[in-house]
Amino acid sequence: MLIERLKFKVAPNLRENFIQKDAQIWTIGLAEYPRFLAKEVWISLNDHTEVILIICWATLEQWKAILQADLQTIKDKFIQALRESYPVVESAKYQVRKFPYF
Repeated sequence: MLIERLKFKVAPNLRENFIQKDAQIWTIGLAEYPRFLAKEVWISLNDHTEVILIICWATLEQWKAILQADLQTIKDKFIQALRESYPVVESAKYQVRKFPYF
């Protein structure tokens, strides 16, 4: 499994709208693709401007198979819905490793 972690900074009074629009636009848009597994939203208890999105894919290849034009269409719809662009402050990719339990 592959994990993508995206960190955003959003004003506290706009955070809930950001999260709702993300679910309505990004999550639904990504769910159309094969092997999209799950998505979580993490909000910091210490920094009320921090929103972290955790996106899970079955494989790197299936995630990277999404056309950039499709991603741009979703991004444009998201920006239009929020009337503002929120750039990614930090991103990282992880592969989940499972080890046998002893």
